[in-house]
This record gives sequence, C-alpha cells and structure tokens, in this order.
Amino acid sequence: MTTFKILQFNMQYGQAWDDADPDRAPIDLDLTMDEIRSHGADIMLLQEVERAQAGGVQTDPPPNYTRLRAGLESYDSYFAYPRADPRELPFGIGLAIFSKTPLRDILRRDIPSPPVEFEFRGKKHTPTDRVLLGATTTVAGRDLRLFNTHLLAFFMINSSTSDYPLQLRLVLDAARASAGPTVLAGDFNVVSHEALTHQFGAAGYRTVQTDKVTWRRHPFVLDHIFYNRHLRPVGHVVKPTRASDHHVVVAEFEFV
Repeated sequence: MTTFKILQFNMQYGQAWDDADPDRAPIDLDLTMDEIRSHGADIMLLQEVERAQAGGVQTDPPPNYTRLRAGLESYDSYFAYPRADPRELPFGIGLAIFSKTPLRDILRRDIPSPPVEFEFRGKKHTPTDRVLLGATTTVAGRDLRLFNTHLLAFFMINSSTSDYPLQLRLVLDAARASAGPTVLAGDFNVVSHEALTHQFGAAGYRTVQTDKVTWRRHPFVLDHIFYNRHLRPVGHVVKPTRASDHHVVVAEFEFV
C-alpha cells in the first residue's frame, strides 16, 4: 500500500434524503451501508450513527452501529455516545471509527456545550454535550492518529462558534498534541469555513477541500478532513448521496 483512503460521512442515523419531505424520509440503513462500501475506504469516520431517543436513553448495544459492524466485518471499529442527557432532542448522535487495520489507544473526550437557550417545537431548551473520539492505527508500517468529532451547530440556535469557542478549542488542543501523522475529520457545523480553516491552519492542519458544499439543507461546507504536515493528499471527492442530508467526503493520502 502506497496510499490510503479516508471516508468522512455524517450518516444522519440512516435517514435517506427526500427532496419533497426530508424530515420524514425513511430510515434505510442498507442504503447507508451500500454508500459506505462503494468507496472502498481504508478508514471511515462516521457521525450521527444513532438517533437520540426520548429522555436521552442510549440503547446498548447501539443498534445502527451493531448493524454496520456486522456488515463491515473486515473492519476493526469503535463507537462512542456523547454523555447521556435527558435533554437530548431527536437528532443524530454518536461517532464511529472503522479501519481495515486494528485500532488502539482509544480516546473518548466529552466536549461541553454552553447553556445557550433556544426554542424547539415551542419549548425552551439548552444544548447537550458533544464528544471527540480518537484512535491510532498502523498503515503501511506507519502509525496514524485519527480523530472524529461532531460539534454543535451554533448557527441553528441563533449563536456562533466565535461567541462560544470552547468546543473548537478542545478539538484543536487534541490536534496540536498529536506529533505524528494525524487526520481529524467530522461535521464541524461551522458556516464560515474560511474562519475554521484559518484556525486549523494556525494549529498546523489543512482541509482537503472548501470548494464544494457538503450539506443538502443549506449551501455550507460543514464536513472536513483535516490533515497535518506528515501527510499529503493525492486526491479527493465530494460525492452527493441519497443516503443522508450530508454528502460523502473521501480523500486519498500518502505519507510525506
């Protein structure tokens, strides 16, 4: 192996996309699985693996992750829920890392959300915490550190990341602490990708692309694959899919 392929995908707990009525589109995890498999990635970083349940109940074992793991039996994998919270709203939660090579040195870190009030279905709410998932694997004889995250969409609660920078700062701290080849991917939920890439640039990371939008609901570049100076991208694609409201981002890398 001279190169390796990374897949970044917010899978929206397997809910397919319907142009006419996206919020009531059916759950089709087989479609999700077909999309993921079609890219033949060596490493897959997934967000919104599960759908949050009423009262913040977290089903164990996680049902969608269990099906994915069974359908991707040649991959090693790890999954993490965010901190259980009865305030959880019925959206996607949970991160997973899948890798053709064994995963080790697992990190799971809570990413606190600020107590910003917002309205949902006529009631006042405050956001629940997020999570950062990390792991190390060995590719072509070289260690590769992986991070996966899904940050709060401040723009959806009439606020901004610049007003509450803690979440992004905690993720950047983890990235800075990784000295070797590192990929940090996820749904960063930052509308201004220029500001986001500037902050990551200051920490020594670049994103593979900012030209193509990655979300169907608004023309935003929310999903990124960041990499540090030990890696060189040799190709990438943003692929629209009916398997989610997010597109798939795939990048191929080589070690510098």
